[in-house]
Amino acid sequence: MTLPELLDIDLPIIQAPMAGVSTPELAAAVSNAGALGSIGVGASDAAAARRMVAAFRERSRRSLNVNVFCHEPAKADPSREAAWLGLLRPHFERYGAQPPRELREIYRSFVADDAMLAALLADRPRVVSFHFGVPAAERITALREADIVLLACATNLREARAAEKAGVHAVVAQGYEAGGHRGIFDPDADDDCLGTFALTRLLARELSVPVIAAGGIMDGAGIAAVLRLGAQAAQLGTAFIACPESAADAGFRQALASASASHTVMTRAISGRPARCLRNRFTALGAAVAVSQIPAYPITYDAGKALNAAAKAAREFGYGAQWAGQGAPLARAMPAAELVRVLAEELG
Repeated sequence: MTLPELLDIDLPIIQAPMAGVSTPELAAAVSNAGALGSIGVGASDAAAARRMVAAFRERSRRSLNVNVFCHEPAKADPSREAAWLGLLRPHFERYGAQPPRELREIYRSFVADDAMLAALLADRPRVVSFHFGVPAAERITALREADIVLLACATNLREARAAEKAGVHAVVAQGYEAGGHRGIFDPDADDDCLGTFALTRLLARELSVPVIAAGGIMDGAGIAAVLRLGAQAAQLGTAFIACPESAADAGFRQALASASASHTVMTRAISGRPARCLRNRFTALGAAVAVSQIPAYPITYDAGKALNAAAKAAREFGYGAQWAGQGAPLARAMPAAELVRVLAEELG
């Protein structure tokens, strides 16, 4: 059985989950067009995730990918967190705001979220995908027994082999070009920064499960290239940000359509984990601080979201988490179903 057959899709195209940007409307439009639509629930609780799945199913009967975060739960460091808030204070004050008094772990990792597991087992989306690692064996077993197809992101061969051993059906090869958070299991480990082409070819040769290529793929030519390298599907994220169905705000859309799209950087300052973002005020701030100053993920994100909200209230969008890959200049603003159709035509 090919991967598209396993996923029950017509095209070897997956819309990346993109928590905070993907929506049920976007995912449904993509799935109805024959690709695999995705929603990211790593930043949501179980009740919100179930609402998102229900909203998708109101619009589509096709396959859905639900993505969860499998990071190690954060270890609080009050002194480092206080120092970080002190460093950010002038940026808040510039927009007439004050930083939070303290920072919280705003997201619960799937590795410790029994309610999310129960929600997934109740709703049984066709696909569940993991980012930042893989959960414990009992969670993998429960999902597989519910006839859910499992995907896991990997940035190197070691992670990919761990995901394969854990029991996933396919591995997403996330190249360094990719926008958003690096799927690296340990954010403090050395990162070989493997590009999409090298990683895809390596994993296709070494793994016994199918490979999905991700990172910098924006059109049919990119999809065709990774299929030639041995991938059985391509995952595109940045390509869908400009679609009207996405939740990207006006500032993000404007930046993506400007010369800013040609400049992306990897930063930890926004969330606490490495993530590729359009160069903006927040990434400039991050370039001037040491990694040791930045609190753990997602505790740092609590401050990042608060600062972005304060700046946006003053019509400044430069502190947003404008996650985008190196292919951002190739983004096309069109409805998601039309984009899938164009990608299929380009693929031939």
